Amino acid sequence: MSLLEAVVLGVVQGLTEFLPISSTAHLRVVPVLFHWHDPGVAYSAVIQLGSVIAVIAYFFGELLQLATGSLKAISQRNWQDHSLQVALSVVVGTIPICVLGLAFKSVLEQNDGPVRSLVVIGTAAIFMGLLLLLAELKGKRERGMQSLTIKDGLLVGLGQALALIPGCSRSGSTMTVAMLLNMKREDAAHYSFLLGIPAIALSGLLELYELSKQGLSGESMTSLVAGLVTSLVVSYLSIHWLLKYLRSHSAWVFVAYRMVFGVVTIGLGLLGS
Repeated sequence: MSLLEAVVLGVVQGLTEFLPISSTAHLRVVPVLFHWHDPGVAYSAVIQLGSVIAVIAYFFGELLQLATGSLKAISQRNWQDHSLQVALSVVVGTIPICVLGLAFKSVLEQNDGPVRSLVVIGTAAIFMGLLLLLAELKGKRERGMQSLTIKDGLLVGLGQALALIPGCSRSGSTMTVAMLLNMKREDAAHYSFLLGIPAIALSGLLELYELSKQGLSGESMTSLVAGLVTSLVVSYLSIHWLLKYLRSHSAWVFVAYRMVFGVVTIGLGLLGS
């Protein structure tokens, strides 16, 4: 992989990880459009670590407050404490994707397997776009982060597990479920960011470990670092933009984009690209 490819894919990762349009799908489709080699599941997962670092940096103060507040609540046996409820909802919400990810690891990591086919990716993009449309139409948008429960965490976590299929979008599926649970758009995105930290970090670190066992050349390491750093910077900017955008706008633009992206991707697949 050239340095240019690594930087471009880092930008793609940063732009699409937190927008509800699927980063793994775009990391699969963009190389096809430019006639590049597929970077593979491992590379895609590792540069997602840049997105994790970005979200931790963006919400560092809040994460620190959640941690200290949860520890205090546990020591006082205050099980209804808001910080503890949010922290537990993140823990519980991470379980489904971890369990299913490990159970189907061999299938999901096949770079040329059926799950990563362009037709499957395009179909998943359209299907989840329609669900996001349903959430826009049916969600009451009356709940905020302060109302989060462990049950919410489990339900949104089940939605997050759908993101194991490229095209579904981790942020898109979690935002959709949260909005169907009547959360406000901005709060749904906010919770999606927090929920994604453990899942993305665990996946990226696991793949980084596997790559290190195989051995990385100096050129490969340079490309990996370039993609990771680029994804970090662009992810940080994307988080800030999306939260600001959803304060006063709907998610219709993402629904429309997913429809077009899905149709184009299916077309590329049927044409044998």
